[in-house]
Amino acid sequence: MVETVLLVGVVASVFVGFNIGGSSTGITWGPSVGAGIVTKTTAAAVMTFFVFFGGWTVGRNVMDTLSEGIITTDLTLTAGVAVLFFIGLGMLVANVFGVPVPTSMTTVGAIAGLGLATGTLNYETIAGIISWWIVTPIIGLWIGVLIGRYIYSWINRRVKIEKSEGPLLRLDRRGAVPTPALGPNTTWRELVTTVAVLVIGCYMAFSAGASNVPNAAAPLVGTASGLDADTAIVVATLAIGLGGFTIARRTMDSVGGELSDIPLLAALFVMVTASTITTVLSWAGIPISLVMATVMTIVGIGWGRATRPITVREAVTRDVENPEIELGAIVAEEKADETAPQIGEPEPEEVLRGADLFNPRAIIKYVSMWIIGPSMSTVLAYAFFSILPGVV
Repeated sequence: MVETVLLVGVVASVFVGFNIGGSSTGITWGPSVGAGIVTKTTAAAVMTFFVFFGGWTVGRNVMDTLSEGIITTDLTLTAGVAVLFFIGLGMLVANVFGVPVPTSMTTVGAIAGLGLATGTLNYETIAGIISWWIVTPIIGLWIGVLIGRYIYSWINRRVKIEKSEGPLLRLDRRGAVPTPALGPNTTWRELVTTVAVLVIGCYMAFSAGASNVPNAAAPLVGTASGLDADTAIVVATLAIGLGGFTIARRTMDSVGGELSDIPLLAALFVMVTASTITTVLSWAGIPISLVMATVMTIVGIGWGRATRPITVREAVTRDVENPEIELGAIVAEEKADETAPQIGEPEPEEVLRGADLFNPRAIIKYVSMWIIGPSMSTVLAYAFFSILPGVV
């Protein structure tokens, strides 16, 4: 009987990890694949390695919080399997609505529901986690605003990320020992920017592993007759990698409809910001959604670029002739050698009328799912464990 339940739990863990791999690989490597810097297969392989690295190191802190910190009792194997079911259900609902999946939030909600039903919820820990859920979008938003308003145009004038025809590197066989050399059309600038893109992609994959591997592994760790932490991390990583090699191929083309419409440089700013926020909080043991930081940083950069035509004083006092600000300027490409207007001076028309990324309805939709997703998993888990207390 125990072996059957454990097998069901492993299957549920693989299902959760598979879906995580499909979504997180697209967000992490979609911009690089779209720019022709890496292939989808290479992206999935590199993603799998760094997800494992992130889960094996920083992810253990999050796993401790999920398996021991949120509730004051040890999970049984059956309860862990039930929690995985509610995580998968929350992901399914989010996918139906076409919203990036807040997996960490859904996981915490399911475990909190169990704690409420059994009177074992650690209220101090859950209050701290929810506080960071509130603060994180604000941090991502305002970092994005500062980047979009003051930094993006300055960097964009000096850095041009492009992919030339032919291989990036080749082997020079003229000497006794073959040595690597630049490809036939490769410049040093292209080599440096390409390496930077790859490093940032690896960093985001590491961050995704630190935050997401525990979601698929923690419910089976620390339970009687469950998996040890090392085995659970390996299983979760393999499942995420499987998702990266299969269903992520489509998400890498569309990148969830979010990063595909913005310049690669802006996407890199988003990736660095979101990954840093997520990695720091994961190191502190806070289950946090990489998607949350990513979306709000995108919004912030778009808003920051769009508000460049007015000064901070004008924005505060509303002392402008046309107070209506065109949002979504993040999607407009600027030429690398063009001179960006000073703060308070008008931007080119094609910049200010880019696609409307800052769509209030879309933001409301995301924030609603960030609330509905964990709330639904909490309510369902609470009802389930209240009706069947023997499962715990």
